Amino acid sequence: MSEIGPVQLLAIGFGPEANFEGRIMAELAKLEGLGTIRILDLLFVQKDESGDLLALDYQGEDLGAIVGALLGFEFESADEPGLDGADAGNAFGLTREQIEGIAASLPVGHAAGMLLVEHVWARDFKAAVRDAGGVPLGEGFLTPETVALVAGELVAMADEIEALEGEER
Repeated sequence: MSEIGPVQLLAIGFGPEANFEGRIMAELAKLEGLGTIRILDLLFVQKDESGDLLALDYQGEDLGAIVGALLGFEFESADEPGLDGADAGNAFGLTREQIEGIAASLPVGHAAGMLLVEHVWARDFKAAVRDAGGVPLGEGFLTPETVALVAGELVAMADEIEALEGEER
């Protein structure tokens, strides 16, 4: 198997009033085109009135088998090896049970996009950390409240980096 970068599952909730105009997919296509990420799988799910989770088709795309398997769906063509009994080692992140819990927590009538992406940009970084004997201790996006605590410093740093990059051009 070729080296793969860190893989992340993004679960994004949408209420019944969600307005899908294509901007999300356009941004994902842009990031993939830049080589920043690679979309491995995408599945939209919705909780129906009886509380059951339904997999939704997305514009005829041949996606959803991997995320669907993690959610417990049984697709006819889904015979994905390696989803059970994977060696956790020093890994961190979401377990299959936590992924199922995210989907189960959706309110009736709400939907979620379950996006599985490879962080292509981090392939060599991941290998360097592993080769140095490093192990992940934690990860996650900072909340807006946490970013606000250091917003001034972040803006100043970003301005300084932009200035330096402008000088190099």
